[in-house]
Formats: sequence, structure tokens, C-alpha cells
Amino acid sequence: MNRKNTASLTTDWHIFIAGMLRLGDVAICVAMAFVSYRLWHETWTMPAYYQWAIALAALLILNFTHIAGLYRQEALGSASVQIVRIVTAWTAVFAILMALAYATDIPSWFSLDWAFLWYGMTLGGFVVVRVIAWLRRRRLRRQGRLKLRIALVGARELGRHVLRQLSASDQIEVVGVYDDIPSTDALIEGVPYRGPVANLVALSRREQLDEIVIAMIDRSPEEIETVLAKLREVPVNAKFCAHTLRFNLPVRGYSAVGGLPLLHVYERPMSGWGAIWKGTEDRILGLALLIPLLPIMGIIALLVKMDSPGPVLFRQKRYGFNNNEIEVFKFRSMRHDPNPDPNVPQARKNDARITRIGAFLRKSSLDELPQLFNVLAGTMSLVGPRPHAVAHNEHYANIIDGYLGRHRVKPGITGWAQVNGYRGETDTPEKMRMRVQFDLYYIDNWSISFDLKILALTAFVGFVHKNAY
Repeated sequence: MNRKNTASLTTDWHIFIAGMLRLGDVAICVAMAFVSYRLWHETWTMPAYYQWAIALAALLILNFTHIAGLYRQEALGSASVQIVRIVTAWTAVFAILMALAYATDIPSWFSLDWAFLWYGMTLGGFVVVRVIAWLRRRRLRRQGRLKLRIALVGARELGRHVLRQLSASDQIEVVGVYDDIPSTDALIEGVPYRGPVANLVALSRREQLDEIVIAMIDRSPEEIETVLAKLREVPVNAKFCAHTLRFNLPVRGYSAVGGLPLLHVYERPMSGWGAIWKGTEDRILGLALLIPLLPIMGIIALLVKMDSPGPVLFRQKRYGFNNNEIEVFKFRSMRHDPNPDPNVPQARKNDARITRIGAFLRKSSLDELPQLFNVLAGTMSLVGPRPHAVAHNEHYANIIDGYLGRHRVKPGITGWAQVNGYRGETDTPEKMRMRVQFDLYYIDNWSISFDLKILALTAFVGFVHKNAY
């Protein structure tokens, strides 16, 4: 199986199925109320107080199913657990509605025949949806798409103990054991030893990986800090075996995998529904921006062609999500060089390579407009860390801690660093270090509202800047 898709698919599938069930529960509750009313009263015209009762039921079922744990991964794996819990939750909701009706002395306003028909049809809908979801989930598991793929860091005795516990679960696949201290064993508890943590970082770029479990409580704080520094650039959830509070770790929560208690150290940003909302935002707003800008882009293309010989578009390899190379589009703003310098010198003030129209395009950032096609193609986002040339990436990754952590998300046309003035030439490491700090802040604090704020600021302060030349 080709696993080059480096995003975590297993976790996303669980979140997606749980999210769809939440929406489905509310939809079934509301839809069956109207269908039952139509069947019993032979009309779709429903009094307002019926609709208020339906809205209350929808709110209650959403809360009761959550309290019952119906959307947790362990519950999703059992059809019987799902059915028992949904029957209990819906019966409790219906009982509350009936109790409220009698307590307020308004049962005469409602048709009890309709109410019990609604109860039965909704219950049937819940059960049917659960069975379908369980069958779909079983099919995905047989295809290996819902098995949690885990990499283990730590090859000593603690790592072996953790490995035995993880391997006991049929829902977990441990893809390898990694440790900077070499192991003499090719196999550890039946799982291949795959070298130092740097190999794990490289693996995360090639294969699907869901979790990184770190079993190193028997190591020094310095060893742990070294490993965490390497893993910070990987867009995969990293979790530490429990009982590590004596170390200064960035704990973000806790959970259990295969019965093993784990502390969350790094979490993959924009996962699950966050990734879906981010992708939807990019496609909708990207298309909304592209359509009115197409005439302007056509005029710019004509001016570029008339101004100097060479292609209209400049294509350059840059690093995208998870340090994978992507091809980024820009309007050509420099004189065409058939043999460009592989070191990619940054543009400087009064740079002789820049054409007349190119100077205006770079100053106004209009040369970036073709990157809307990158957004629609899914290789970039509207908002995110700006992508840098491959040569620049490799240079700064060696001198700035955490630099490659920028690639835990897709690069963007604009970003938090740009609207705060950190754009254009980075002629000193300090300027790039500040840009990286703003990029990492954006990744750790991402939200749709944060994106919209950056887009709004870009419209006012992001296009023109004294450092853009």
C-alpha cells in the first residue's frame, strides 16, 4: 500500500465518523418528528409549540449522546454498545419531554399518538444509522485504514514493556522502534528497530503515521529535550508515557492508547474537523478571490510578457506541508535566467535582476496572485507560514531552532509574520528567527477567526511594505 500521504488518516477517520454521527443524530431527531406529523395529521403545517418541543429534543439528544460516550473510539467499535446507549439516551430524552409536558399541564396541546410515533421512528432511524456506521467502520478496519499506526521512541526495557502493551491491541500497528542510542537487536519484541530519531522524522514525510509514543522516563532531561526538539517539526501527535511530570514538558492533555496512559506533548495542528474547516475555507475564499482577480491577472500577464523576454510565470521548488517539495507559482518579476543560481540569492534593494514591471509587482505583492492556483490545488493555504526556497530552508534549518516546525501546516500566501512586518529580505538570522516565532505562534493558536483576522489585516497592511523589493 502506498502510504506517502503523510497526514494522519486514522485519527481523522474516527473524528469524521463521530462528527457525522453527531450531525446525523440531530437530523434524524428533527426529520422523524416532521415525517411522523405528516403521517399522522396528513399535513406538513405544524404549530409553533411542536417545533419548540422538537428543538428541545434535538438539543437534549446531542447532550445525552455525548454524555453516554457514543462518539468515543472504543464505543464506535461495537454495534451492540452503540445500540444500547442510543436506545437509553433517546428514551431518557423522550421521558424528560413527557415529564415536562405533564408538569406544565400542557399535554392536551400535543398529540400523544404523534409523540409515540415520533419516538419509534426516531429510534429506528438511530439504530439503522448505527448499523450502517458500524459496517462502514468494519470495512475500513479490514482495509487497514482504521488501524492506529504508531512509532515508538525508546528501545530500552521501558520501551520493550510499552511495546508489549501496544502490540496486544488488534487496533494498533507499531511501525518501528527508534532510539538515538543504537540497539544491537534488529527486532525488538517482533518490531523492527529503525535507527535514531532522525530516521523517524524522515519516515513521517514518506508514510502515514498517526501517533509517536515516547517511552523515555528512564532517561536524563537533556536526552528527552534533544528528542523533543527533533520531533517538534513533525506534524504528528507526540505523546509521552505517564509519570513524567518531574520533567519540564509542554503537556497539552492526556489520553490512553491500547490501555497505556499517555501525556500529550505535541499535537498535530489542524487535524480532524479543523483540517476540514481549513480546507473548506481555502477552497471557498480562494475561488471567491480568484474569479474577480482573473481580469487583473490577465493584464499583469500581458505586461510581464511585454516588459521582458521569458515566461509569464516563475515556478520554484519550495518546501510545503511536512517538508515535502511543492512547486509554487508567481508572476515573473526578474529577468529570465535559463541557468539560475542554485543558491537562490534573495532580492535586494535596487536589485539589477528585477524588471520594471517586476519592481511594481513585488512592491505591491501582486506577483503572488498565481498562488491562488496553488491554494485551489491543495498545496498551499490562503493563510500560513510563507514558503521559502529549498536552499534557504536548508540554510536556516541549520541555524534556527524549530525552523522546520513551520512545515507542520501548509504554507500560505499571507501569514501572521507578514502582517506584523516580517516579510521581504531576511539578511540576518535574527530577522528570520522573528519570522519563525510569529509562524509558530500562528500554528499553535490557529482558528478560522484568526485566519479571517490575518486576511483582513493583509488587505490593509500586508500588500505593501518597505521591505518588499
